[in-house]
Amino acid sequence: MKKIKLKPYVLPTVLTIISVFAIMLTLTFSTQEELEVPNDINYVSNIILGNEIAVMNEKIRIINPYLDSSVTIGKNYYDYKGTAENQEKSIIYYDGTYMQNSGIDYVSETEFDVISILDGEIIEVKEDNALGKIVEVKHKNNYISVYQSLSNITVKKGDTISQGQIIGKSGTNELDKAMGNHLHFELFYNGKVVNPLEHLNKEIEE
Repeated sequence: MKKIKLKPYVLPTVLTIISVFAIMLTLTFSTQEELEVPNDINYVSNIILGNEIAVMNEKIRIINPYLDSSVTIGKNYYDYKGTAENQEKSIIYYDGTYMQNSGIDYVSETEFDVISILDGEIIEVKEDNALGKIVEVKHKNNYISVYQSLSNITVKKGDTISQGQIIGKSGTNELDKAMGNHLHFELFYNGKVVNPLEHLNKEIEE
């Protein structure tokens, strides 16, 4: 057999190539190990997104204090900025005294259900000789609604009620007996009596 004689520079070159290859292979495996990510890691972004709560200003609409389509307005709120004709129609005469109507009188030939205009809490249930049976409801957004001239009441002080829940039935009172069967409705906003028509059927933020 003929022996192959390698030149002096061949062996060092081969060893160098093998060493470089070994180093590259080691670096490759090390990099892969570093890139392997456990599946159970909780990233900060995942935590934030997982617990994120959408912030929205939900709007609700104030409804009329009745549902019966036969109900109409018998007497309007006395508006200081209104016409003289409308102001005259908003005057109440009782016991020799003329008074400005501080609410709206809703009338119907037949007794009708009286409902809450918003969610709220019953803060007063009482009876007055002139005004009849009365219910006061405190709502969010600084509203208080007052329902007078009721013939029957189905709630009590301290009750939490929902919008549209029946409070009682329309009736009569001594203050405006000529009105017949009706609901006298008043609305307070930020502690002041306001014209209900400027707030009913309007949207407000919850």
